[in-house]
Amino acid sequence: MNLLLLSNSTAPGRRYLDHALDEIRDVLGAARELLFVPYAGADHDRYTAQVAAALKPLGVGVTGVHTAADPARAVREADAVFTGGGNSFRLLKALHAHGLVTAVRERVAAGAPYLGSSAGTNMACPTLRTTNDMPIVQPPSFESFGLLPFQINPHYQDAPADRTHMGETRAERLTEFLQENDVPVVALREGTWLRRDGDRLALGGTEAGGVLFRRGAEPRELSTGHDLSALLTEPVRFDHR
Repeated sequence: MNLLLLSNSTAPGRRYLDHALDEIRDVLGAARELLFVPYAGADHDRYTAQVAAALKPLGVGVTGVHTAADPARAVREADAVFTGGGNSFRLLKALHAHGLVTAVRERVAAGAPYLGSSAGTNMACPTLRTTNDMPIVQPPSFESFGLLPFQINPHYQDAPADRTHMGETRAERLTEFLQENDVPVVALREGTWLRRDGDRLALGGTEAGGVLFRRGAEPRELSTGHDLSALLTEPVRFDHR
């Protein structure tokens, strides 16, 4: 599989996707047409236009899957697929409604590059259970694409030393997840991404790095460039409901 999974789509002080354009160019390779999945947002046309403008310098054409008469067929015929960020619950509900969970999984397994940012990165996991989003709608299942056998938490934030907010930290939330699910979680700080090329998986992006959470173990800091290929052999230990 050929995957690029971004924690975030916009870096501070930079334009949409600008911080990752070189990596996007690399993952797309010879593909010059990209099918965009805008369902995590409310205005699908505007969202698609934003992506098209960002990728124009790469010579890549962008079509929104929402404009297709048969979205599943459009996915099956796509050169590459990009699922954008927004609300993960709204996104997953639409993916199930249009029959795209299986369609994307099969198209990517057949060799099409897959790009995700934020919610789109969550979709590469077996389920959306490690999203940060509010469940504004209810999908019929938590099952997502399952392009990886482990979970990701995009937009990971460390708790400030002088915090006054008394709610759970992101690390505490992920610890709660691991109390119920024995599945690794890779937490991606802003500006970072995961890149999968076949059987190789590595952490890329800024020096912010990430954190690996496992049940019964202390969180492990991950530096940019860290080889995470061993995670690709992890068994999936929970259902998708």
